[in-house]
Amino acid sequence: MTELSSKASIIPIVDAAHIKVKARSKPKGRRVDPLALAQVQALLGTESRQADLLIEHLHKLQDRFGHLSASHLAALAQEMRLAQTEVYEVATFYHHFDVVKEGEAAPAALTVRVCDSLSCEMAGARELLAKLPKLLGKEVRVISAPCVGRCEQAPVVVVGQNPVPNASVEAVALKVTAHQVQHVPSGFIDYASYQSAGGYALLKDCMNSKRDLESVIQTLEDSGLRGLGGAGFPSGRKWRIVRAETAPRLMAVNIDEGEPGTFKDRVYLERDPHRFIEGMLIAAWAVGISRIYIYLRDEYHGCRALLEAELAELKRSPPVAGLPEIVLRRGAGAYVCGEESAMIESIEGKRGLPRLRPPYVAQVGLFGRPTLEHNFETLFWVREIVEKGSAWFSSHGKNGRKGLRSFSVSGRVKNPGVKLAPAGITIQELIDEYCGGMQDGHNFYAYLPGGASGGILPAAMNNIPLDFDTLQPYGCFIGSAAVMVLSDQDSAVSAARNLTRFFKHESCGQCTPCRSGTAKAELLISQPKWDTALLAELSAVMRDASICGLGQAAPNPIDCVIKYFPHELV
Repeated sequence: MTELSSKASIIPIVDAAHIKVKARSKPKGRRVDPLALAQVQALLGTESRQADLLIEHLHKLQDRFGHLSASHLAALAQEMRLAQTEVYEVATFYHHFDVVKEGEAAPAALTVRVCDSLSCEMAGARELLAKLPKLLGKEVRVISAPCVGRCEQAPVVVVGQNPVPNASVEAVALKVTAHQVQHVPSGFIDYASYQSAGGYALLKDCMNSKRDLESVIQTLEDSGLRGLGGAGFPSGRKWRIVRAETAPRLMAVNIDEGEPGTFKDRVYLERDPHRFIEGMLIAAWAVGISRIYIYLRDEYHGCRALLEAELAELKRSPPVAGLPEIVLRRGAGAYVCGEESAMIESIEGKRGLPRLRPPYVAQVGLFGRPTLEHNFETLFWVREIVEKGSAWFSSHGKNGRKGLRSFSVSGRVKNPGVKLAPAGITIQELIDEYCGGMQDGHNFYAYLPGGASGGILPAAMNNIPLDFDTLQPYGCFIGSAAVMVLSDQDSAVSAARNLTRFFKHESCGQCTPCRSGTAKAELLISQPKWDTALLAELSAVMRDASICGLGQAAPNPIDCVIKYFPHELV
């Protein structure tokens, strides 16, 4: 007797005529509300319902209704022919989407976000968080927020989508009640002004075969230009690698600078967007790119309006025929999307979960195609380097280093901001020569050379050249050159607690070493006495086993405190 017939023999025989099947009264899952569906259809209009536009369409709902209701999410899922679970998991992944479950009250119509990153915390963010809820009342929601990319203006509060730099309680209250108007930054170079000053002439020469492709790529290689988003991969080599892949090839541009302490891309974008756009189009020409996707962080609302307008002008009156399509995509509040593969997942309309590699983005990137991924500032330099030659760029530098660096400087200096300085400058030279020294009443105590993840060094180590590869022997790195300066009124322990809280908040949760490791690290360093042996074990596991750079670098501030500031742990 077979196994099947053996099992079948013990099943009792039931007369089918006596079986009553209860008809399902409604479809399985949440039913779609007709009114919600009509609202979604009206809001999307004739726009495509393709799956990679999910985040864009979620933004439309959030902007229109102030939150994402369960009925609207269900309606959007039906309209886009996606599973409701897929829409829900994407909506709940990103910090800027307010998902309201059935039966829950919607959030207040206006949200005020108080940045609690390290620079803002040093400038008084905690006091603002304590005072604003009572002052503004229940009609306004006041919440803390991770870095909003304006560290040089600390403390910063964002009212709706309007930033309040150097915020005070009175300034925030005024912004809440006043009519909001987006202003074009002073000194902004628009399309017409950029062209009249010689802009896009180089792009024309490239696309009209007046510039040799090989010579342009060679110039980039000889200049030593490296990726300025943090990884530092040689730009010219990246162009060659992607160009060698099978067409069609795509480009993804990262303007999601969410690293606490970083704001250089925003500053350049607010002043001279077409220098970046021309560099981007030259790169697209050199590599043979058929479509470009620009990923801009959601916190840069004003930049998005400016960029949309300038891209529309470029499309209306292109400087040369045959330009690739440029698609602007909006982030939704997720630091991890600064990682290239997580950004690509987000552009595709999904949760920003970093991918396992290999394959690498250059081979299998956006929509499975070879993808050239670049940071904003890397492309910002392309035009000037090609026009002036590789020797011009590499002629800058100090202490044996070559090139220029855009340092985002914040903290206890007199004049914070973006400082264009020679690569290899020391922190002491940067403070004294570019930032006007320390603030009155503050003495230089410590510094972060590479933002939240780049580690912390004491003021006594003030003669290390700031550049790629120079800080690794000290357990640090330069990353995107976000320099935060601490004084004798601050502590490295407090800084490490702030940064670890940030990493815990921003972990995507995909891998256990990062998800559990950041939470465990925050708990351990919240204690008056640190268990340094256990922290060392935790650090090793996170570095060795985390999928992406977030978990791998999250222990850096803690390790540096233990190594360089043991007196604070006594």
